[in-house]
Amino acid sequence: MDITYDPRYNIAYIRLRRKIAGVKTVKVSEDMNIDLSPDGKVYGIELLNAGEQLIKGKKISFVDESTGKTRELRLVS
Repeated sequence: MDITYDPRYNIAYIRLRRKIAGVKTVKVSEDMNIDLSPDGKVYGIELLNAGEQLIKGKKISFVDESTGKTRELRLVS
């Protein structure tokens, strides 16, 4: 999994798998698009206006629900 963020356009992309031919982009809302394969697997999630949805204070937090442990990534622009 890769997460990219472009501060110029305020867009984040969460890539779960490598894109293959035939991937279709589905607009879920004004702020989210999902890339799906023909068999329905999710390949990636695009977050528009990512600062409002994902990033708080120039960092991204990952929480392991099974342990409660949190890891933070600080964003550098």
